Amino acid sequence: MDGGEASRRADAPTNAQAVSADSTASRLNVLFFGTSLTAGYGLDPSQAFPVLVAKKAAAEGFPINAINAGLSGETSAGALRRIDWVIKRPVDIVVVETGGNDGLRALDAGALKSNLTGIVKKIRAAQPNAKIVLATMEAPPNFGARYTAGFRDAYVSVAREQGVTLMPFLLDSVAGKAELNQDDAVHPNLAGEKIVADNVWRALKPAVAELYASRPK
Repeated sequence: MDGGEASRRADAPTNAQAVSADSTASRLNVLFFGTSLTAGYGLDPSQAFPVLVAKKAAAEGFPINAINAGLSGETSAGALRRIDWVIKRPVDIVVVETGGNDGLRALDAGALKSNLTGIVKKIRAAQPNAKIVLATMEAPPNFGARYTAGFRDAYVSVAREQGVTLMPFLLDSVAGKAELNQDDAVHPNLAGEKIVADNVWRALKPAVAELYASRPK
């Protein structure tokens, strides 16, 4: 079961702000484009954060179709190559989560920025009306302050230069906490994944609410 299937099973919203959601066709399509973190590595597919976010959105009266396009092991260069065929399906919002594997391999932060820029531009070329939310990733601190600062700045710069919404660190309050991660110390366990879902929904909700508000009444 993927995120889209799970989101279609979410309870119908009761919030007064909700737009009629008698079928999935009336819901916003949100593409979660990312790595194993988005895919929900080590978890049941129904526990991946895109599914959890879809449930949160429905509970607050903003139902979405969550499309999980996470691919384990992918670098930002791989994401740049893959986005062309992933973005063919019409979507309203794209959440971009990539770069974590770049950081783990200490790949060049300048290349990361170039790849992120390319991804944003390809999304806009294919889906000019789609809103884009870019999730910040962090490099491991053992690579030194200069590298980690340059890595973080890649996201800040792309968001500023391309005018996209910047989400704070995806794994905020989860990274480095053994009790919230699987044995590999990289991927969240279910408890950690719920916090990640909170992080994502906090950044995503304004865009979702804005799109629903702009729909004809």
